[in-house]
Amino acid sequence: MSNLNELFRKRIGLSSSIPVTFASLNTILELTAATIPFENLCTLSGDPNGLNEGHLVEKIIERNEGGLCYDLNGILYLFLKENGLDVQLVRGSVYVPDLKGFSPTGRTHAAILLNDDGKRYLVDTGFGGNLPLRPVPMDGTEITSPSGEFRVKKEASEFGDYFLEMKLKYKDPDWKIGYAFDSREPVENIRDLSEMKKTITTHPHSPFNKKPLLTRVTSDGSMVLTETSFTSWTEAGVKKEEIDPKRFKELAKEFYNIEVK
Repeated sequence: MSNLNELFRKRIGLSSSIPVTFASLNTILELTAATIPFENLCTLSGDPNGLNEGHLVEKIIERNEGGLCYDLNGILYLFLKENGLDVQLVRGSVYVPDLKGFSPTGRTHAAILLNDDGKRYLVDTGFGGNLPLRPVPMDGTEITSPSGEFRVKKEASEFGDYFLEMKLKYKDPDWKIGYAFDSREPVENIRDLSEMKKTITTHPHSPFNKKPLLTRVTSDGSMVLTETSFTSWTEAGVKKEEIDPKRFKELAKEFYNIEVK
């Protein structure tokens, strides 16, 4: 096993004695979501680095940062592949309810497809507060996880041949579209996601290049930190705190283990 295997296990708190198999994916996805936040601080600084294994290890493991979909699913993909799982990266486009359509940034969501025992699954640890925390079967079977209910629907769109649909715990009374994705055009190399990163960093309609956003999903809910508020969703309900810059830095450290300069 490579250094990445050891480093990623240490980062998420996964024992070296636990084999990486389909059976252990639930644990791996929960640990990854709880320890590596979805955040855009590097994007705000205009990070020019292309995507590759060295950059992701430096960013997420050595600097103890989080990242966006291409960072988080990128390093998880490398870890799963290193451990012998049959995985591919795919591109998708996020549905934006306020726009009643898909993101103007196009196919700027990266996710993972997993083949196991003749079946295909969607795996995603880079979708903000909407993480399934489980592999989602591609055959339409609905799954339930600590964060809600999820399913993959086969349906053609301009952005692919499938949709991820979800009903988030504590948030959604009905099913809604998460994103469309294309299973027919897998990404051959993680470096090929660099253009996606460039678009998210520079596009005028990118939701991630304007204001800080930090998100974490845990087994008992989710939390979102912006420069003006800290919101959490748990069984007890929604709790929102209005904050100032000093409090923002304190919360980033306390709940996301990130030092904000």
